[in-house]
Amino acid sequence: MTNTSSVLSQLREIIQDSQAEYEQLQREVSELTVLLRQTIAESDKMAQRNTQMVKKLREMEMSIDTYTREDIRNIYATAQESQMRLFMMREQVEQLKAKRTNLERYSQHLGRLLGVAGQLPQQFDDGAAGGDLAVLQGAPPQQAIIKIIQAQEDERFRISRQMHDGPAQSLTNLVLQAEICERLFSRDQDQARVELSNLKKMVSKVFQQTKGFIFDLRPMILDDLGLLPTVRRYIQTFQDNSGIQVDLQVMGRERRLVPHAEVALFRIIQEALTNANQGGHATNAKVHLDLEGDSINVVIEDDGIGFNVEEALVKAHERRTLGMAVMQERAEMLGATLEWDSQLGQGTRVRLQVPTGFRVE
Repeated sequence: MTNTSSVLSQLREIIQDSQAEYEQLQREVSELTVLLRQTIAESDKMAQRNTQMVKKLREMEMSIDTYTREDIRNIYATAQESQMRLFMMREQVEQLKAKRTNLERYSQHLGRLLGVAGQLPQQFDDGAAGGDLAVLQGAPPQQAIIKIIQAQEDERFRISRQMHDGPAQSLTNLVLQAEICERLFSRDQDQARVELSNLKKMVSKVFQQTKGFIFDLRPMILDDLGLLPTVRRYIQTFQDNSGIQVDLQVMGRERRLVPHAEVALFRIIQEALTNANQGGHATNAKVHLDLEGDSINVVIEDDGIGFNVEEALVKAHERRTLGMAVMQERAEMLGATLEWDSQLGQGTRVRLQVPTGFRVE
C-alpha cells in the first residue's frame, strides 16, 4: 500500500509537470508563429532586393567591357552576398517551420497524454496501473526533443556559414576569373593564358575545399572503415591546415563500435582539436585512445592558452559556444563521462570515458 501511495504521489507530480510543459509549449508555439510571420515578410523583402541585384548583374554582363575589374569584382561580390543572405533567410524560415511543427506534434502528444492521465487514479484502484505507468515512462521528454531540434538548427546554421565563407565565396571568385579570361582572349592571349593558369589553380583549391567540407559533414570512411582510420585521416588533414602537430596514441586491439558511438566519439575528438586551434592557439596536441579494457577511454591534450572551465561551460550552455555544450550532449547520449581540465596559460586536457556495450566484435 505504501508503494502504491508513493507511485501515485510521483504520478501526480509528473502530471503537474506535464501540464506546465503543455502550457509552456502553447506559448512557445504562439511566439514562433509570430516570429515566423515576421521572418517570412523579411524574406520576401530580401527576395525583391535580390531580384534587383540580379537585374543589375545581368546589365553588367551585357556590357562587361565598359566595367573595370574592380567594378566587376564588387558587383559579383554584392550579388553573391545578396543571394547568400536570401538563402540563409529562407533556411531560417524552414528551420522555424520545422521547429513549430515539432513543437505542435509534441504538444498534441502531451495533450493526449494528459487526457489519459486524468483517468489514471481510478485505474490504479482497479489494479491496472502498471501498464499505464509504463506508457508514461515511455513518453518522450520535452528536453530531449528540444535538444534534437536545437542540434538540427545549430548544424544547419553551421553548414550555411561554412558554405558562405568557403565554397560559395570561392565559386564567386571563379566566375570573376572566368570572365576576366574571356575578356582577355580577344585582346592579349598571353595574359589570358596566365589568367587561365590562375583559374586552374583556383579550381583545384576549391575542389580541395569542397572535399574537406564534405569530410567535415560526414566522413564516408567512418561508415566503411570505422573510428580509428577516420581519426587518423582527420588528424593528418588537421595538421596540414592548422600547423598544429598532433600525436595519436592508440592502446588495445582495433575493433569496430556501433555506428552512433563511432560518430559521437569522432565528433568529440574533432571538436576538442578545433577548440585547441581556434580558441586555444595551441602548437602541439595529443590524442590518446585506450581500447584495452571493456570501457573506452579518450584523452585529448593541447599546449594552448587554456581557459576557466566553469565560466566556459556556463557560456557554452547559454550561447552554445566553444562546442562544449554539444560535446557534453554527445557524451550524455552514450552515458559517458566527459571532463575538462584547464587553467589559463596551462593548456587543456579533455577526458572521455565511455562505458561498455558499444563494441562490435
